[in-house]
Amino acid sequence: MEGARYATPDDLDAIVALADRAAAVVQEQRGGWLFLRHDAHPAPYGRSLGAAIADAACVVVVGTLDEVVVGFGVGHLEALHTGESLGVVTELFVEPEARAVGVGEAVMDRLVSWFEARECVGVDAVALPGDRDTKNFFETFGLVARAIVVHRPIRR
Repeated sequence: MEGARYATPDDLDAIVALADRAAAVVQEQRGGWLFLRHDAHPAPYGRSLGAAIADAACVVVVGTLDEVVVGFGVGHLEALHTGESLGVVTELFVEPEARAVGVGEAVMDRLVSWFEARECVGVDAVALPGDRDTKNFFETFGLVARAIVVHRPIRR
């Protein structure tokens, strides 16, 4: 049975392993190289994700299938100029073999509920160019494009 729950320090090893797999996938996508250096939690993931689990302004959720951790999501509060907060999903990954059974939906539901409880004005997440599956997934939660970031690499 699929589900999601808030992560604990005991989940850190499983989350780090998933984060490594997610980074390998993202690295190969258009825009992924910079996303990993600008938006995602920095490696080593154990330190940054461990800190996120302990941070009251962050949320880390694990997705489970029969109580086994097969996915994770990370979000944080971002202060707006008005003093309000925006919920930002920085990572969401589910093992390919565990997709299409509701794990990602359970993780996203938990993230959105956490943002709603903190009275965020909205939720942002990134779908890299050409990643239609991720874009479609986020759209099922009511997320739509509000900006398009353009970029020109100078060196890599």
